[in-house]
Amino acid sequence: MEYRVVEGEVCLCFVEGLIQIPQTDANLSLFDVREGVSPPSTKDIMQIFTCPNCSTQAYFRNLVCGCGAELSYDPDQDMFLSAQKTCANRAEIGCNWVADGGSHLCRSCRMTDVIPDTFHDENLWLWSDAEFAKRWVLTNLARWGWFQNSDPGARPKFHLLAEKTQHGHGEVMMGHAEGLITINVTESDPVERVKRREHHEERLRTMIGHFRHEIAHFLFLRLTAHETFLPSFRATFGDETADYGKALDTYYANGPAPNYQTSFVTQYASAHPHEDWAETVAHVLHLTDILDSAAATRLQCDGMPSRRYDAYAETESEALISQALELGLALNHANRSMGLQDIYPFVIAPNVRAKLILAHQWVSWAKHRKRQGGFRLFGG
Repeated sequence: MEYRVVEGEVCLCFVEGLIQIPQTDANLSLFDVREGVSPPSTKDIMQIFTCPNCSTQAYFRNLVCGCGAELSYDPDQDMFLSAQKTCANRAEIGCNWVADGGSHLCRSCRMTDVIPDTFHDENLWLWSDAEFAKRWVLTNLARWGWFQNSDPGARPKFHLLAEKTQHGHGEVMMGHAEGLITINVTESDPVERVKRREHHEERLRTMIGHFRHEIAHFLFLRLTAHETFLPSFRATFGDETADYGKALDTYYANGPAPNYQTSFVTQYASAHPHEDWAETVAHVLHLTDILDSAAATRLQCDGMPSRRYDAYAETESEALISQALELGLALNHANRSMGLQDIYPFVIAPNVRAKLILAHQWVSWAKHRKRQGGFRLFGG
């Protein structure tokens, strides 16, 4: 099983939602963190944490610190702990979260009802990478209060399936249906993912992107509990009750409408209002996390964001989107200087920006409303 340590020496390369940052020590062992670096503050930021034993930097995927301490991530405290009961999947797939309550699994792994057929060694690391992507996205959403202990609402369930099984090759259709999310772990293979990205003529295709898109469908179901959500959704995204199957058949037969870029963030977003929402929310998460990563690693564009900026606490949606797009453009240029793919290869039209702003307002809404009182999607 191969685990990649992404905090390498190549700078500004976007890998599954992570911005690689420069390191002074190129000899990191598997899951280790560099030693002798003081933590940026007493409060950790997403992607960069501190070892509870020696206070050196640790990263979201680390299992062991350079000092030898085992690291276990607690999603409620958003920090690494030591001497904790750990997820039962730690040894098998490298899950570094603490066990959830009285369960032998962590909160993320408990959401997975079906795992890939692991008769084939390759499926084990594909499953591992898929679970890592899921943990990353769940941690993003937890910054807005989703799926925490303080959130009494329903959780999604996951079927993580592989195309290669002991019974032969089988097709796996990714999607969401009434709270059940199916993910094809075969796309954890970067070579396979690039092939499919080119086949579908997509600009960006990652496992983190898949999870963000499919979980966005689930968030739609949760948000319909609020009486004003659907009216605002329909005014911006259209009628979600339009025949979904027919719309997809038309899309796959004819492709996107001409000039789709003026109204939709991606080609697929033009297929149906449900897909427009899911793609838009996924891009809200892309942009928020790019900005959050920049703050965590002290990357700035015209002095923004500041070192202590919390993108997930931002209430001004337009300001967040504008900052993230400006930063994304700058990072695109940096990547091009190395012959790498753009971090955020999209041009956002005014109509699309309005959708991003509305989607951000809703997916981050519950956290901000908790501060103000009134209706709450979450407890507390």
